[in-house]
Amino acid sequence: MNTRHFLKALAAAAALCVLGAGQAQTFPERPIKLIVPFAPGGSTDLAARLVAEYGSRELGQPIVVENKAGAGGSVGMEMVAKAKADGYTLGMATVSTHGSNPAVYGAKLKYHPVKDFAPVTNVATTPSVFAVHPKVPAATMKEFIAKAKAEPGKFSFASPGAGSLGHANIEHFMHLAGIEMLHVPYKGAGVAMNDALAGQVDAITDNLPSALSNIKAGRLRALAVLSDKRSPALPDVPTYGELGYPQMGTGGWFGVVAPAGTPPEVVARLNAAIHKAMQHPEFIRKMDESGASLIPGTPAEFGKQIEQAMARYARVAEVAKISLD
Repeated sequence: MNTRHFLKALAAAAALCVLGAGQAQTFPERPIKLIVPFAPGGSTDLAARLVAEYGSRELGQPIVVENKAGAGGSVGMEMVAKAKADGYTLGMATVSTHGSNPAVYGAKLKYHPVKDFAPVTNVATTPSVFAVHPKVPAATMKEFIAKAKAEPGKFSFASPGAGSLGHANIEHFMHLAGIEMLHVPYKGAGVAMNDALAGQVDAITDNLPSALSNIKAGRLRALAVLSDKRSPALPDVPTYGELGYPQMGTGGWFGVVAPAGTPPEVVARLNAAIHKAMQHPEFIRKMDESGASLIPGTPAEFGKQIEQAMARYARVAEVAKISLD
């Protein structure tokens, strides 16, 4: 490259930098769409609506939540991946959409959890809980495992759908514990929970925030939590690690992503605004009440968490022989 061409290229690069900085200063200039890839009412939806409510105040523009459920969250995440990379379409990513789905759906998945997204920030981590209907004659997980081993296939478990995170987690647990249960897949976590509460199925695993009120009311009996430590909301319920199954991991998370190619300056603006929103006392209080813990971080940190989830559930799918590909 001669000097003249080099100077022209340098000038063009400088102009792009100025443009990017200017875009970050004026962003956002219109409402932002935040896609939740699950039905209303769950843990991911709760976090998204708090991000929308308090993030809107920081950004000076409305953040509008849209629920686009289907295929374990894959439908909504595909919409985010294909959206224009300008910061005006965001998505709530979870361990399911970016961890278990890639492992289970394989080539059928129409997005890549790393290549097709720009991580903005993780928002919260939440334990999941394994619970049984009160009719099940087991007060502890040890008792449940003993009864399940004595009568393979007698007990059934509900999941939000074949290949879902709940399905993957229980299949993994059955493999580790050496037990067999009948899998009953549903079209969504809400329907699965309804039948678990009615006693149509014996067991269910769900995010703790979604199941907690039913556990407190005695409509379900919690036997284990998937977390690195016991939940303050259920201090008497052991973790899988305490029960001798550390391979189960430490729970789920949900955070905000943008389409790949979103300008770094816009990602940084969103990251800062969401972190500021997460400091609001009501945001903190509502997440605490739900049993979730806030885990704000940099885009790079969130990207690493996504990669770790992909690797972990690839191993889970292989060991538990789960595939919808």
